[in-house]
Amino acid sequence: MALVVFAHTAFNGSRVAASLFALAQKASPLEVGVILSMYSILPMLLAVPAGRMIDRIGPAWPLLWSSVAIAAGVALPALWADVSSLYVACTVAGIGFMTFQLAVQNAVAALSGPESRAVNFSWLALGFSVSGFLGPTLTGLGIDFIGFTMTFGLLAVAGAIPAIALAALRPRVPRSRSSAPPEGRMADLFEKRELREVFIVTTLLAMAWDVFVFVMPIYGNSIGLSASQIGAVLGAFGLATFFVRLLLPWAAKRFAEWNLVTLTLAVASAAYILFPAVSTVPLLSAIAFLLGLGLGAAQPSIMSLIQRSAPPGRMGEALGVRTMLLSASHSVLPLLFGGFGTAVGVAPLFLLMAGCLGAGGLFARHCRARSA
Repeated sequence: MALVVFAHTAFNGSRVAASLFALAQKASPLEVGVILSMYSILPMLLAVPAGRMIDRIGPAWPLLWSSVAIAAGVALPALWADVSSLYVACTVAGIGFMTFQLAVQNAVAALSGPESRAVNFSWLALGFSVSGFLGPTLTGLGIDFIGFTMTFGLLAVAGAIPAIALAALRPRVPRSRSSAPPEGRMADLFEKRELREVFIVTTLLAMAWDVFVFVMPIYGNSIGLSASQIGAVLGAFGLATFFVRLLLPWAAKRFAEWNLVTLTLAVASAAYILFPAVSTVPLLSAIAFLLGLGLGAAQPSIMSLIQRSAPPGRMGEALGVRTMLLSASHSVLPLLFGGFGTAVGVAPLFLLMAGCLGAGGLFARHCRARSA
């Protein structure tokens, strides 16, 4: 959890800083979408090979070197303060965080038995929630009070702390597998019905998350909000994921995974219906908090379902497929959202996402009924 807080604060904060820096340099919403998509284009292509590598060698070394990559990518705009640097910075940080996330999830899976699986993933998700609040909130304040260069530099320091801790403290992270993981085709994973259903819901949740992270800075900028105010709205989302995940270790012991997923999709759909109707910081923050309650509760259930459904020895590869789908969403959707937002504005995107989430809730309810 501690490693996650520092690494994800650096990564998540850099996404906010990159978009606001590009907007400050008069970039269009489409160009901002292109820049943010660089976080995910190569991770989309490399996620499955990275997952297989972690299955083979364990998560310890990937955790160390991915932390170094995150710090290096986030530091680049502090050293080269130009929009063009963001293309390289986002690519390097994106590859680093993709590998870090796969490795830390694999480590939790390796240290969890069936009885503690959902609870441990809930605790890990709580760590992501802490950084989900700290990243955008501190980044917005930093931009307003010390400028973009110093903010990128401080985020890079946060990204370097996990690498220093891993190298100096050598925590008990699994370092190798006792036997080679079984060979198989990626298509085999999609042929398993429960895994396929999880991958569909994963993609939908990624879309919902991306709409908020990408559109909110643009929407906030268009209605005259400051960087601190935009960071506060994004921080309310992160704060909600923290609060809901405080309850998840308790809820995971009492409710089936599909029940929680169905509920979260319904709550998130309701939040997106409300967004276009408001333009003040308190109301936007309240709706962002509601959205965070919905989306924040889903990840531990998804991770537990993947671990339960993945073939033996292929947990890392299954996580890699999930990350590939997330990265595809992160890569393609900002481009689509940017073009759509440039043409008709960002408000219709909220309603479109609400409809998709509503349909996803019906699909998840079907999955729940089948697995009951």
